[in-house]
Formats: sequence, C-alpha cells, structure tokens
Amino acid sequence: MIEGDEADPVKTGAQPEAAGGVTDADTRRHKAWRIARNVAVCLVAVIAILWLVLFITKGRFLKGPFERTVTSLIDRPVTVRGDFQLYFAPFDIKLFAEGLTVANPAWTTQRHLFAARRIDTRIAPLSLLFGKRRLRWLDLDDAALDLEWNAAHTANSWTFSSDGGGEPFEMPIIERAKLVSTALRYRDPQLDLLADLDFSSVTSQNARIGEAVRFTGDGRIRKTPFTLRGELLTPNATAAGGRNRLVLQADAGNDHITMSGTLPSLADIEGVPLAVTARGNDVSELLAILGIVVPRTRVYQLKTTLVKRDSRYRFGDLSGRFGDSDIAGAFTINNGGERVHIDADLATRMLDIVDVAPFIGYNPDLVASKGYAAAARATGAAPARLLPDATLRAEGLRAFDADVRYKVARLRSDKMPVTDIAVIVALDDGLLSLSPFGFTMARGAVTSDVRIDWRRRPARITYDFRLGATPMTQLLSGFGVAEAGTNGTISGRLQLEGDGDTLHDSLATSRGRIAFVIPQGTLTTRNVQLSELDLGTFVQKMFEERLEEPVNINCGLVAFTVRRGVAAADPILIDTRKNVITGRGGFSFATEQMDLAFSADAKKFSLFSGQSPVRVGGYFSEPSLAVVSPELLGRAGIGLGLAALAAPPAALLAFVDVGDAESAACGPVLAGATAEAQRTRDGERRDDVGDGETATATTKPRKKFLGIF
Repeated sequence: MIEGDEADPVKTGAQPEAAGGVTDADTRRHKAWRIARNVAVCLVAVIAILWLVLFITKGRFLKGPFERTVTSLIDRPVTVRGDFQLYFAPFDIKLFAEGLTVANPAWTTQRHLFAARRIDTRIAPLSLLFGKRRLRWLDLDDAALDLEWNAAHTANSWTFSSDGGGEPFEMPIIERAKLVSTALRYRDPQLDLLADLDFSSVTSQNARIGEAVRFTGDGRIRKTPFTLRGELLTPNATAAGGRNRLVLQADAGNDHITMSGTLPSLADIEGVPLAVTARGNDVSELLAILGIVVPRTRVYQLKTTLVKRDSRYRFGDLSGRFGDSDIAGAFTINNGGERVHIDADLATRMLDIVDVAPFIGYNPDLVASKGYAAAARATGAAPARLLPDATLRAEGLRAFDADVRYKVARLRSDKMPVTDIAVIVALDDGLLSLSPFGFTMARGAVTSDVRIDWRRRPARITYDFRLGATPMTQLLSGFGVAEAGTNGTISGRLQLEGDGDTLHDSLATSRGRIAFVIPQGTLTTRNVQLSELDLGTFVQKMFEERLEEPVNINCGLVAFTVRRGVAAADPILIDTRKNVITGRGGFSFATEQMDLAFSADAKKFSLFSGQSPVRVGGYFSEPSLAVVSPELLGRAGIGLGLAALAAPPAALLAFVDVGDAESAACGPVLAGATAEAQRTRDGERRDDVGDGETATATTKPRKKFLGIF
C-alpha cells in the first residue's frame, strides 16, 4: 500500500512528465505561443486579404466612404465625380481620383479650395503619423489650388480646424511630380495681395526634376501690379539628393527683383539661403510692397541673402547703393505678430547730402538737378520758400514697428563737414523717435533727440539738438572765415515743439528756444570789420597789412524765443575787446521771412565810423543784406552840411565815434539767459538788445553826434 501511494503522483504532488521530460507548464506556454502565432497569421492573412481585395478592386468601393469621412473630418464638402482608387501599392498609399473637388469656406471669394481633373499620388504612410506630409509621387492634371485669408487674418481656407483659426501654409515634400496645366491662386486682404500662378508641364524622376519647372504669374500687392516668372532647375552640380535650383524674376512698377537658390525639395524654402538682387528708381516703392513706409530715394541697386524661418525673413549681407550713397548691413522682417516688425543694423560709408533730402520731404532728383528751392516749390510751397510742404508720410506708420540702428561715416556736403553719424530709430504703433541721434559737425559733437507722434492728427514733432563746443573756423569755413587767427568756439541748443504733418507745418506752429553761446576766443578781422562797418579801422588795418589780425571776443550769445513759429531775438549780444555788437528782429518759420538788424558800437575812439546797422532781410532761400540805412544817410547829410558851413574836412566830424559802448557782463551771456537777464559790466540792465517779444528789426535810438545831436 505504501509503495502504491508513493507511486501515485496526485497524492505525492509530483508534476507529471510527458515523454522526453516535458512539463505541463511547457505545454501551456507552447499552447499560448501557438494561439498567438495563429492570431498573427490570421491577422496577416486578413490584412493580406484586405490588401489583395483593395489591390484587385483598386479600392473603388471606398469612394462613398471616402467622401463622407473626409467631409466629416474637415467639415468641407468633398466630391469625386469620376473614377476613384484608394489602396496600398505596395506599401505607400495610392490615391487616384477624377474630378476631385474640396470646397472652400463660405466667406471666401472662390468656390473650391482644390479642384483637379485628375490627381494621382502616392503618400508615405508614416509621414502622416508624424505630421510631415511626404508625397512619393504627385501627378496633377488641370488642377487649381485657391488659398485665401479672411479680412481679419484670423482664418484661412486651407486650415481645417474646429476653432476656425488659420495656420501658415506648409507645402508637402514632393519627391517626384508631374504637373500639367496647374494653377495656384493666393489672396491676402491684410497684405492687399492677390497672386495667380500658372505652372507649365512638369516631370520629375527619382527625387529630381528632369526638366525645369517653369511658372509665370501676375497679381497685385498694395495696389501695385506685378508680374513674375521663374524656374526650378536641376543642374548636374545640385541634382544629387533631389536638390533643385530656383531662379525667379519679378517686376513691380519700376522695381526689378531676382531670386535664386537651391531647394532641398520641390517646394521647401524653409531655412534655405536665397540670393536676392533688386534695382529700381526708388527704394520706398520696393518696401511699400511689404507695407513698410520710408522716405523716397534716388535710383538704387541692392543685393542680399534671404533666409526664411517661420514668420521671420532675414536679409543678410546687404550691400548696394541709393543715389550717390552706399548702404550695407542686415535686417529682419517678422510678420508673426499683430504688426510687422523690422529689426535692422545698417551702415553707410559716404552719405551724399542730396540723398538726405527725402527725410525732410524733398524730392532728391529735383534737389540734385535744380536745388532745394525748386524742390520745395514742387511740394506746394510758396515762391522763395525753402522748407517743403510734402507730408512726412504718416500714412502706414501704424502698420508696422521698427528698431533700426544706422551709422554714417561721413556726410558729403560743400558747406558743412559732418562725420560719425549714429542714430537709433524706434517706431512703436505710430510713435517715431530718433534717439539718441548724434554726429560730429566741424569737430564739435551734436547730440539730439527727435520725436514724432503720428498717433495725433496732425502729428506732434519735438526737436532737441545740442551742439557741443565747436571750433568756429571749422563751422564757418564754408562761408569765408579764415582759419589763421581764429580759435573761438561756439555751442548751443535748439528746443522746439510743433504740430504738423510736414517739416514746414511743424516749425510754423513751433514754440521753444534757440540759443548759441560764444565763449572767449578770437576771430579774424576780415569778416568782422565789414559787419561793424567801421571803415576807419578796416582801411587802417588794410593799409598796415594787418587785415588778418584777430578780433578778441570776450563772450557772445545769439538766441531766439520762438512762439507760434516766429523767432524773436532774445538776445543777440556779442562783446569784443573793441566793440559791442547787438541785434534785434527775428524770422518766421511760416513765411520764412527774415528781418534782423545788427549794430556795432565802439568801445574806443574811431575817426571814421559808419555806426549804421547792417540789416538782413529777404527769405531763407533768398537773403538780402543792406548796409546803407537811414542812420548812415543821416550822418552823410550832417557831414555835407558841415562841409558847406565850414570846410570840406569838417564832413569827417559826422563820422567820429567817441567810443562809449557799454561792455557786457559775460555771466548771463555764457549762461544763455534771456534779454531780461542781460546786464552791462557795471550791473545795469541792457536796453539795446532784442527782448524776445518782437521779430521786427526795430533799432535802438541813434547815438548823438559828439553828444550834441
């Protein structure tokens, strides 16, 4: 019995063994493996049968389900009017359809997003899973693609989303293609862009374009019509790997643009450097195509490298010319925000002063050919006016923002040496600032800030220019001041604020102050004595060959108070070792008329002195100088009377100056103070200078002859 129990595997708990020592666990595992294998075989068989059924039937029976499914997914009616095929051939998805149409949203101007007489394509299945569509083969016959944004730029016709939003258009990667009578239409109301492209027949093989892909088109952008033509070529040097050479030419108005580069696939320009050249009559016309407003220029020619990354367009290695000036640098245009944004770093070695004219409203071609006065008249300014009436182009300045850094090594000018210009231009929703704006003028540093608020109508413009100590010999070298014997300097500031959309209007309504201070220094006599009309001193020095002997300046101030565009002397006072020069009157930015009188009173006895004011009148563009005044004629009459009553030599007595001019207290002068604060050296208030209230050249009472009459 015991032996029997020991032999019973159930009672002893021992595992039964099959022949060859195989356990039940092994059996179960083997059974599970057989089930999995059979399921896999069945699944493969089902897939194979489905694949075979689809391959044999070409999936034609899926036409209805395809239309309903795709219509439901994209919420757009999809229709196939002719033959339809959808199957694996052998691993890629093959889609063939005749008369395929995909409808556009109701708000668009065209009925269909896509329509083709025939489409035959093979799609890489895995590319659909990873969101990067790759077409192994595309054959289109008589196809049309219509791409359109809505007016608010919030939705487009090619983005199939439930929220109705719009994404940038991304072309699929196309390895091989054959296109016959294919057209593409693109419309963007925000950019005011409409383009129609027609593609000639295209054939590509093995990820290469066998023949050139040629296309032509036309359209309109911001009311400017354009035409374009281009090719996708496959030179032997770039054929490997499906790389294609793009050559494109476009004409818009007077601008001609060329673009070339090597694309990694038929329609992929992301991150691809494209060589761009442009030439035309006016850069502003070219940039207006992009919605960017700049002053007009003369004939230009530019070349650059364009790289697109998402919504950023980078123009690097920029070089070229506009007018007689050069330009270099780089800039980026980003249209991914609420407004287009420009970021630029630009530099010019030599900037011709004529090419600066457009920045203040002049036509540079007229300035170059006929001068500034003629260019001003062409803007509607009255005769003899110099300031232009042309708008500074406020329109469009709220459509984009900008941050521009610009440097100029030298300004080419006959009268004024200007170098080392550096300015940062910032534009934010219509608020334009040039700050800081600095340059070197005649070896003196000028720092300034200009602010133009286009958000106001009319615009409000603020000017603030500060001139550091500048050698007068350099500043006035273009006006005949000799360098030998001149070591005086001048510094000053201009602060004005006015309202207007033109330079003329903003200054004609301006208020503020202009002041230039002359500290102690020397100036050659040749020009100073003529302004004093001190003929005795002038002739004496001329005969003694001491014409270049410098005049010692103790201090000087030329200042104006500006109200409603009218500048009144406040004060004009220059104190020299021998004379005190004063001035009255002023000028008007509105009419550009001047009415100034300068008088020079001697501190020392002079035998033959006219002591007559020199009057400056006329206009900015046509100044006049009058040295024969009523005072001088009066003295001449007195002289003639004395000659008749006594003897001819007595006539000289009428021109004797006893030299009693009161020296100026230089403290208020050097501080740039108003006329009210000016004093003589003895502390008495001066009444012989302009008071800042009137711009008429009224003169002080004439000195009594020898204290008698």
